[in-house]
Amino acid sequence: MAVVGEEMEPELADPGLQARALMRGSGEATLATLSRPGVQGGMDGWPMPSLVLVAFDLDATPLLLISRLAEHTRNLEGDPRCGLLFDGTGGHADRLTGPRLSVQGYAERSGDTRLLERFIARHPSASAYAGFRDFALWRLDPRRGHMVAGFGRIHGLSATDLRLAPVDWTSLAGRATDIVAHMNDDHAEAIGLYATRLLDRPPGDWRMTGIDPEGCDLRCGTLTARLAFDNRVRNAEAARAELVRLAGEARGRKG
Repeated sequence: MAVVGEEMEPELADPGLQARALMRGSGEATLATLSRPGVQGGMDGWPMPSLVLVAFDLDATPLLLISRLAEHTRNLEGDPRCGLLFDGTGGHADRLTGPRLSVQGYAERSGDTRLLERFIARHPSASAYAGFRDFALWRLDPRRGHMVAGFGRIHGLSATDLRLAPVDWTSLAGRATDIVAHMNDDHAEAIGLYATRLLDRPPGDWRMTGIDPEGCDLRCGTLTARLAFDNRVRNAEAARAELVRLAGEARGRKG
């Protein structure tokens, strides 16, 4: 427990849940790779940080779409060990009191078109270069996490804390794209209410870009938002029930 003034901050009931929420709510991250041999200046093996766009599989595995022309990609080809820093401190008067998460793991190239589609849905601008020969999708296999959830609240996380088990997402995976398309085509009003009444975002042409067992991602132009589910959904029927429930909750709130 951490003391703030005269009050005690409660410990997190589920640090893994908050860690996954922090990751899934991030559109970018700092990627740290190890400089490959032959780098100018004799910096072989030194950590090199860079900024990357990030998306996530249904189990919260981080996904990167990166070019082989980039230094970090060539570093990963030589040594797949890497780290990602997710920064959730925006909006805090003292940034060091906000949450942040470091994830260490191994990066591997993936040819899974489903994962590429999830990345492009999350970052539509990526469609302009996703087909270029030098670009490839990479996934990060997490081994350890280190989360600072707030002042003095520090948690070490295992790989199982950072990703959902297959039983939680396998059934949903085959229907996720259809659910998103159905919501955008037939329930645009509900998506708008999710954004404006449940998440306090400005009105606009909000679209759903992805869904997973713990929530869904929304976008309007350059604005993004993450709507967390109260109940974990493991299949299409449970997803429908949760989305209907949230639409009813949104309609019950005053605009």
